[in-house]
Amino acid sequence: MPGSAHPDQRIRQQCDALVPQGTSRFPGRITDGLTRRRWLALSGAMALAAGLAACAGLPFGNDYTFSESQLQRALDRKFPFERRVLAVLDINLSHPRLTLLPARNRLAVSIDATVTHPFGGAPLTGTLAIDSALAYDPATMSVVLRDPEVETFTIDGLPERWSRQLIAAGALIATQLLQGAPLYTFKPEQLSIGGVARQPGAITVRSHGVNVKFDAR
Repeated sequence: MPGSAHPDQRIRQQCDALVPQGTSRFPGRITDGLTRRRWLALSGAMALAAGLAACAGLPFGNDYTFSESQLQRALDRKFPFERRVLAVLDINLSHPRLTLLPARNRLAVSIDATVTHPFGGAPLTGTLAIDSALAYDPATMSVVLRDPEVETFTIDGLPERWSRQLIAAGALIATQLLQGAPLYTFKPEQLSIGGVARQPGAITVRSHGVNVKFDAR
């Protein structure tokens, strides 16, 4: 609407109104020479402190980027994972390794696989390689994996007749294990700043992390 203030501008105006004239709205940055003790005295009510905290958390730029290391830690919590497949093979999946794929706006995950089989001898080892899109799940307020796909599932030394069936089993495991797996969960205060609700919108995989744009509601 013409003349309407942008949501970020309205929030900042609300934040500025909370602060005594001549002082900074960020604790520790006092502009009028007040001591910290006098600043706390002026702050007074807990409502003011809460308001300042909300303003300090305002997502300037209307987006948020979480790092590759944050994604990796979230993924690590899903492993190790064990499952019997094809009635006779016990598969253990561990040590997921995340790779960002900016050109495709997806993530790749390489997972160590160990298979205990009925053929005798030591367990066989290999790799399950998956890539996945990302999406926002409003029910959990999380950025999650969406539609993971198996690129390869190889087990060294496994008889050839099992290979095609193993790929199918890997696709089932990927769906059960990773579909909807949360990689980042927003806090309620991140989605409601200064009384203005924000909905995560476009999700973009970049070389250094995953960027989420916020849309005002």
